[in-house]
Amino acid sequence: MRGIQSLHRLSKRCYAAARRSEALTEPYASHKTAPTAPLTAQDVQVSKLPNGLVIASLENYSPLSTVGVFVKAGSRYEPAENQGVSHILRLAANLTTKGASAFKICRGMEAVGGSLSVTSSRETIVYSVDCLRNHLDTVLEFLVNVTTAQEFRPWEVAELTSRVKIDKALAQQCPQIGVIEKLHEAAYKNALSNSLYCPDYMVGHVSPEQLQSFVENNFSSGRMALVGVGVKHSTLRQLGEGQLSVRRGAGTPTAKAVYRGGELRMQNSDSLVHTLVTCEGGMTGTTEANAFSVLQRILGAGPHVKRGSNITSKLSQGIAKATTQPFDAISFNTTYSDSGLFGVYTISQADSAGEVIKAAIAQVTGVAEGNLSEADVSRAKNQIKAEYLMSMESSEGLMEEMGAQALATGTYQAPETFLQSIDTLTHADLVKAAKKFVDGKRSMAASGQLINTPFLDEL
Repeated sequence: MRGIQSLHRLSKRCYAAARRSEALTEPYASHKTAPTAPLTAQDVQVSKLPNGLVIASLENYSPLSTVGVFVKAGSRYEPAENQGVSHILRLAANLTTKGASAFKICRGMEAVGGSLSVTSSRETIVYSVDCLRNHLDTVLEFLVNVTTAQEFRPWEVAELTSRVKIDKALAQQCPQIGVIEKLHEAAYKNALSNSLYCPDYMVGHVSPEQLQSFVENNFSSGRMALVGVGVKHSTLRQLGEGQLSVRRGAGTPTAKAVYRGGELRMQNSDSLVHTLVTCEGGMTGTTEANAFSVLQRILGAGPHVKRGSNITSKLSQGIAKATTQPFDAISFNTTYSDSGLFGVYTISQADSAGEVIKAAIAQVTGVAEGNLSEADVSRAKNQIKAEYLMSMESSEGLMEEMGAQALATGTYQAPETFLQSIDTLTHADLVKAAKKFVDGKRSMAASGQLINTPFLDEL
């Protein structure tokens, strides 16, 4: 404290002693900045390395860099004896690797202000990092470690059991998740029927050897895509040719999903009945999938104003005429690389479940019969195009779209291509999609007090 107090005894006059005879604004008036080259906008660059790894990047000169590794290792690739391994693998992303301990990964990411996150779906696991551009080398080292140098230590894997139970408990508290999971189980014979969550009989029984086997079979360069936003393409290419080429090849062949149709009902004491009725939809990137996406907006995909009512929804309009009890209804649509699901999701009181479900299906039947105006089609097209463009305004959304395309096709199509594909859809395409729901083989999942909920063959 004595040294700090002595600073106050310095004369304030010494700060300006060297500038007594000169104006303070003089240096700024005479200073000339060095000319800099203007930054030119760049397009997304995509390349495929000889080892099979696809690299996609967009240099937007942002001070923040976002890099992700997309892997075809979702729950659909789990063998029968390894059910739930992808769930455990997602939670194990921050465990000790061959090149860094769990503490080093956590401390190192915090030291540079970065973040590491892992998300999974039925088809992919995505490891993504965010950091300031000048710390990219440090963060990429950790990204490589968690994707190519996994080391599943038994005591660390055992400690994941409590986190798995918490995940499952939170999922069970959400009826929507339960209905969607049961729908996939009823709709498919294999692959896509696998749940995103570890089944009860496997909780605490997934061994380090099973995790390592799954990684070796699926985390190969031919099943991965390296994607970056705010980073040079040459940087990612150098990373892909070096550290990410540990496992070469296409990995284990994937089984094609087989749609079968079916019904699963979960009777419980909930006063609200959640019901999901679907048919097989379109594969990702096809004209049929685009038609189902537009049809989803026509029927109603949820309110577009916070806490607002979906007044343009055909489902809401139709069901309101059939019952006076409260309800909620949206159109459901999801796509995969080799299949998809499209249908209607309803939430209602147990007494009025039958009326609500039948009224919702009647609205799809009406579209299949041609009760569809050009104004409805135009509005739905505008909605889906606006949603698509707004989803790509953030670095995370843009990277997700780039990664999905790079992993599926090895290329990238500009947003204009998607917008044109939506514009080319005709009235007949949408009617055809609705007819597939009406005439096709359906699947159904329901949860709640199902005494007044009709069975699938009664719809």
